[in-house]
Amino acid sequence: MLNDADLGAHNKVQFNCSKCGKATVIEIRRKMDSTVVMTPLPSFARAEGTHSNLMQKDDYSGLSLPAGKKVLLTVTTGPSKGMVYQFTKPRMIIGRKGADLALEDPEISRHHCMLEVKENAISLRDLDSTNGTFYDEERTRAAFLFDGTEFRIGSSNIRVSFEAL
Repeated sequence: MLNDADLGAHNKVQFNCSKCGKATVIEIRRKMDSTVVMTPLPSFARAEGTHSNLMQKDDYSGLSLPAGKKVLLTVTTGPSKGMVYQFTKPRMIIGRKGADLALEDPEISRHHCMLEVKENAISLRDLDSTNGTFYDEERTRAAFLFDGTEFRIGSSNIRVSFEAL
């Protein structure tokens, strides 16, 4: 059994299987901003009731678009490649038909993920989508996004950018 004390500061660990004797190498990637799987899921990453209720919420307390900047989402790959969307409110649902930002990607759920702007950062939360939300090439339930960050839903990569007005 391997634990953090055994792994220490090593980037790779090699060991032999106790049953078959085959050598196995585990690459350990630790970055301060890497995605971490959390169980149980913290309350901020849980959906509150049905997703249709998320679309109707107009309570933006604690959320705000940054002063003097516009927040843009640019679809860099996928069926809607080249589409640019500007935030007009601090909370947005991305999905297919009926979402604030509707993308023509069959791999995206109807209400796939939610973005909430808090000044110069965006909170990304998966809404129990079928195919998941990916950040830094790992499936994630929640992440914070900053200027230049990209995430993927379905076959669509989406870049976040903050630009001066």
